[in-house]
Amino acid sequence: MNKVLVIEDELNLLETIKLNLQLEGFDVQAASRGDEALDAFKLGNPDLVLLDVMLPGINGFDLCAQFKTLRPEIPVIFLTAKSGSVEKIAGLKLGADDYITKPFELEELLLRIQNVLKRNPRPEKDPVFYFGDNKIDFSTYEIIAVNGGKLTISKREIALLKLLTDNVNRVVSRDEIIEKLWDKDENPSARTIDNYILNFRKWFEVNPKEPHYFQSIRGVGYKFTG
Repeated sequence: MNKVLVIEDELNLLETIKLNLQLEGFDVQAASRGDEALDAFKLGNPDLVLLDVMLPGINGFDLCAQFKTLRPEIPVIFLTAKSGSVEKIAGLKLGADDYITKPFELEELLLRIQNVLKRNPRPEKDPVFYFGDNKIDFSTYEIIAVNGGKLTISKREIALLKLLTDNVNRVVSRDEIIEKLWDKDENPSARTIDNYILNFRKWFEVNPKEPHYFQSIRGVGYKFTG
């Protein structure tokens, strides 16, 4: 299922696009402000971005530049009331894949999305995961963390991060973690996993004592919260 991030400050249009994309089988994230959109992009790791130009917080052109810095391959389609060639050229120079002028037919939008995705197929497994101001590269075991800077971590730590981030907002039990990350002849304690979680909080949380991303569910397990 392809993930699309829709960034549009006209709320009625935003909801209309979101609903129609969901009916077509897309996993849709939505944001109405530029600053919110940047966080949604880092956390959601979308396959394509639909981006309005005139936005509160951060405008669409600046957002596009930041998206392309984080992920140069990300497809971007501008949605805008600006029909002038100057605006179109500015968007295309930033690396946008298409430019649709409002008002538009939803059928046309869907066709353009499908065409852009065909031209920009995403690898089956994306080794890089972004959330907040953090980055995890599962292929190199490297992280860039808000409190830890750039670090290379252990294979088991990266495996636990992968398990948690693949299950956003779902509690992963200690038994499941042990079953998937340890061999049968190994006997890790709950404390071992707790120490990994404490490290994640120390590296990735703005305030490790009040964690947002890495939650402990007493008596059950752990949860990565998006």
